[in-house]
Amino acid sequence: MSQNTSSPVALVSGAAHGIGAGIARHLKREGWRVVTADLNPGDAGTRHAIADVADEAAVRALVAGVEQQEGRLDALVCNAGIMLRKPLAELSLAEWNKVLGTNLTSAFLLARAAQPLLKAARGSIVTIASTRAHMSEPDTESYSASKGGILALTHALAVSLGPEVRANCVSPGWIDVSGEALRPEDHAQHPAGRVGRVEDIAALVAWLVGPQAGFVTGGEFIADGGMTRKMIYAG
Repeated sequence: MSQNTSSPVALVSGAAHGIGAGIARHLKREGWRVVTADLNPGDAGTRHAIADVADEAAVRALVAGVEQQEGRLDALVCNAGIMLRKPLAELSLAEWNKVLGTNLTSAFLLARAAQPLLKAARGSIVTIASTRAHMSEPDTESYSASKGGILALTHALAVSLGPEVRANCVSPGWIDVSGEALRPEDHAQHPAGRVGRVEDIAALVAWLVGPQAGFVTGGEFIADGGMTRKMIYAG
């Protein structure tokens, strides 16, 4: 795809670093014009907006900016997310609301604001959930609930916005986003033989927003190296 005003446009939230930044870079390499949004400065080499995507007015302004500057929107990638580990008895309502606002409400706000542009482009939405929509560790109630909500929101969007707009969910497992020191056993526990990489998720998202996935909507795509299919017994 040529880099001009007719090139498709993607908006990626939570893209200051990690998976979001990797998705933005991958799409940019494939010829997309990419707009990234985050509370922190971005380094993906895209037009970047500082925005709180859990705030209704900020989301309206963000999408209006895309319409004014890019003139279209072909893909919305809802990646913004935060994790809070805290015992249930100590988890405040404000903390619960902050996690759900960032992880779940932001996707609703973005999809609602972007739907006219996405419908005009016959575009697509990809949300980033987690395998924690299906399984949990202790003290992750707010995060797990938000990711389960993302999964359900996505198939609702697919039904409500189709056929003009497709919506799919990617649920990553363990993804090395920071180049952490990994042990052989960390890799070996995965049926795929390794911990995931940011590019694994970016490539999947790129396929989902592309023309080859035109018959795919309402689905969840688990990218976890097979871990959620592996029986684990205590020795």
